[in-house]
Amino acid sequence: MAWLTENRRSLVSDAHAGAYLTDALKAYLSERYVPRYPTKRAVLLPALHLMQHEYGWIPTNAMSEIADFLGLAPSEVLDTASFYEEYWLKPKGKYLVQVCRSLPCHLCGQKQITDAVRAKLKIEPGETSADGKFTLVELECLGACGTAPVALLNETLYEDLTPESITKLLESLPEDPHESKDPTITWHEEGH
Repeated sequence: MAWLTENRRSLVSDAHAGAYLTDALKAYLSERYVPRYPTKRAVLLPALHLMQHEYGWIPTNAMSEIADFLGLAPSEVLDTASFYEEYWLKPKGKYLVQVCRSLPCHLCGQKQITDAVRAKLKIEPGETSADGKFTLVELECLGACGTAPVALLNETLYEDLTPESITKLLESLPEDPHESKDPTITWHEEGH
């Protein structure tokens, strides 16, 4: 099985008014995380997680603001953010479709699942649909090998998938994930 890679170094800059790392977010990091670590630079991963949770991705300007706040070089923040697959350096869709490509899922038909999603959404892994509704990615393992093939749709695991079942699931989704009758399909929004 060939390794598929995603170009995660493509940065998107936007015309966001104001700072991403607001005074309230700086205070939160300073109160909650800075005291827990021996140096301020060690707060980089929590700061990146906070930005992604707040905005759904980590804009270039946010990385620069984090670098200033933590006293790091912007390149160090970019290197860290681009190293980890969990960080998004460009906006993602309202629905994140994550198809497992581990060996058990591969042997049980993962390629057909990915192909069905690609055909339905007209996007490739690592891309977001033109309407901004879906982003398709492939993951290495979701830990549900006994019910392969599997996929995550936002934060809900779907097991024993077939091309037909994944297509039907995608067709049944509301325009906005927050309108879903199944609360497990929506993103975590603690404190919002």
